Amino acid sequence: MEVEKVDFVSVLTQDLPRAKRFYSEVLGLEIESEGEHDLEFGLGQVTLDVFDPSSIGQSFSPSPAGIAIRVPDVAATRAELEAKGVEFDGDIVRTSVCDMTFFRDPDGNALILHRRFAPFPDGRQP
Repeated sequence: MEVEKVDFVSVLTQDLPRAKRFYSEVLGLEIESEGEHDLEFGLGQVTLDVFDPSSIGQSFSPSPAGIAIRVPDVAATRAELEAKGVEFDGDIVRTSVCDMTFFRDPDGNALILHRRFAPFPDGRQP
């Protein structure tokens, strides 16, 4: 298999208007397209698809895995989102390679503010 790139990642929603407000107004993501049952947002080099699974007869379940959103400064971005009412799960975590902090969208999908500061094993800079 030859992979060219990731085109999109998806999270599910039970309330498309609420998801639209959260991702566009709270997080400030640009809407790329808007359909009857889904929204697509620009998320750096990939598209985030927010989809209502009931539209195709599937059940809803939030994603616990987490989408790591790279930001210039985890603490500053967290403070900005907290001022908008976003609640975080615990403190900022600093590992040997990155800073990250965890939160959820209104449907319970896991999201992560992330910033890698350490070079990769092959010497590339983040």
